[in-house]
Amino acid sequence: SVAQGWGREGESWSFMEAMRSLGGPHWFALGDGDLALHVLRTQRLRSGEALSAIIADFATAWRIKAKILPMSNDPVATRVQAEEGELEFQQYFVARKCEPVVKAIRFHGAASAQAAPGVLEALRDAHTRAILIAPSNPFLSIDPILAVPSIRQALMQTDVPVIAVSPLVGGTAVKGPTAKLMRELGIEVSATALVRHYGELIDGMLIDERDGPAAFELAQARADTLMKTLDDRIRVARAALELADSIRT
Repeated sequence: SVAQGWGREGESWSFMEAMRSLGGPHWFALGDGDLALHVLRTQRLRSGEALSAIIADFATAWRIKAKILPMSNDPVATRVQAEEGELEFQQYFVARKCEPVVKAIRFHGAASAQAAPGVLEALRDAHTRAILIAPSNPFLSIDPILAVPSIRQALMQTDVPVIAVSPLVGGTAVKGPTAKLMRELGIEVSATALVRHYGELIDGMLIDERDGPAAFELAQARADTLMKTLDDRIRVARAALELADSIRT
């Protein structure tokens, strides 16, 4: 695979422009840097290398100091059950722009998947200050991780505070299909409903200060959770850690 080619009369084409000109599928629009990462990752996976080792090498190459652990070295595929039938995740999310009405979401392979090396140790480490569940889409981004039995069990058994950051800002999702999915799955669009969704896995939730009253018994804190800059992300992380510290004490 190549990231860049040449069109007619020396015209420079990106990977996706070349794909489009050849009549190939071009709806999965990624930048050349992303495509390079995916091509190299796929090549190494096909040669038999473990995903966790590949990610560690990429992090080293890009001088990323944080330890990045994929949830599993085993394949887990998200499938969306829509009114028209089952869709692969990228077909639903990218090609169809989340337009189909969703009836259910399944994670093929999750039941037999094993946690990647280091994941369970990190979740069980008593010296860890807190485990934070990011304000990503609970149903499409977080649930695939929680569907791996050993990861879910480790979260249930950890003594470290587990804090979820609500993905709702001012009562709705800033971007993505979170609120749409909740309505289609018959779930109230609220922080309280998300607490019920996570159930016993979490010890508290950080909620946006613009949201209405949240009626649940778990520990909660409020902050401006809208993140546009690095300073915004630092602010939200600090608020989540402060909530975890209050639970720990």
